[in-house]
Amino acid sequence: MSDTKPWAFDESLQPRAEDVDFDLAQALDALVLLHAEIPEDAFTGSILGTERVGYGAVFREDGLVLTIGYLITEAEDIWLTTNAGTVVAAHALAYDQATGFGLVQPLGELRAPWLERGSAAALSAGDEVFVLGHGGRSHALKAKLFAKREFAGYWEYLIEDALFTVPAHPQWGGAALLDTGGRLVGIGSLLVEESLGEESEQGNMFVPIDLIEPILADLLAHGRAAREPRPWLGMYTQQEDGRLIVGGLAPRGPAERAGVRSGDLVLGVAGERTLSLADFLRKVWRLGAPGVEVPLMLAREGDVLRLSVRSADRSDFLKKPRLH
Repeated sequence: MSDTKPWAFDESLQPRAEDVDFDLAQALDALVLLHAEIPEDAFTGSILGTERVGYGAVFREDGLVLTIGYLITEAEDIWLTTNAGTVVAAHALAYDQATGFGLVQPLGELRAPWLERGSAAALSAGDEVFVLGHGGRSHALKAKLFAKREFAGYWEYLIEDALFTVPAHPQWGGAALLDTGGRLVGIGSLLVEESLGEESEQGNMFVPIDLIEPILADLLAHGRAAREPRPWLGMYTQQEDGRLIVGGLAPRGPAERAGVRSGDLVLGVAGERTLSLADFLRKVWRLGAPGVEVPLMLAREGDVLRLSVRSADRSDFLKKPRLH
C-alpha cells in the first residue's frame, strides 16, 4: 500500500450523504492516512517493506487510532494526516499478532471526529456496508458483505468469522468497514479473490471489530494482550489443491534452523495428519507455549521426514517501538 497516486471510485460506487442514515462527512473525517517508516534492518522489512502507507480509524474520543498491525510492525516513525490536512507524529502503542489489530497513539491533537464501534456479530451475508479510506467521499465505497467465515493466513494467522466484502477497495490496509448506522465493524486487512459461481471477483477481508473489545484494556496498559503468546515456527505454509506446501521460511526462524525447506509438504503434526492450514495451525498451537517442541512430518522429493522444530515467540524477533 505504498501507492499514493490520486484515484477515485466511479461516482456510482461512492456513498452519498442523502442515501445513508449517518453523518457521512463526519465518518469520512474520522479516517487518517498513516505513513510508517521502518528501519532497514527490521525483521519484517524485506517482506512488508520499510515504508508503509495505509489508513487508520479514530475510534475513541481521545484520538486513539485503530489500524491493521502490519502497517506499524517495527515502525520507527509514524505520521498521521487528517482530511483537514493536519499532520501529527504518532507512536505504535500496540500490535496484537493474534487478531492483527494495531493501536496508534497520536502525539499531538488530530482534531478529528471518532467512529462509534458497532458489532460485526450483528451482520449477515448480503448486508450493505461501507468501506472508507482517507481522502473523502471519492475514497469511500458502497459494498456488500459477501461472507463471514474462518480465515487462515500463511504467516501463522487464524481468525474466526472474518468479514469478506465485494467489490474490492484498492487501498484496503487499515480501511474502515462501517455498517448502515455508520458504526465501525471491521478494519481492512487483505485483498482476496471471491468465487461467484463460475466467475470470481476481487474483494477485501476485514478483521471484525468485536475482537478488540476483550483485549483493548490490556493493549492500552501493557502494549499486548494478557493471553499466552502462540508458538511460532516461521513457516510460510500455503494450502494448494488440498496440500500444505512450505512456500517460504523466515530467515533465522525456528523452522529454517530445524532444517525445514521451501517446497516441503506438511503431512502432520505430533503424529496427527493435517487436514487444512487452519487445522495445522490449531494442532501446533495446542502443543503449548513458545519454546515447545513441534514434531513435524514432512514430505520432500518423495521421502517422508520427521523433524522437531523448537518454536519461538514471534515478538522476540521484532524491533520494539521507539519511545518518544
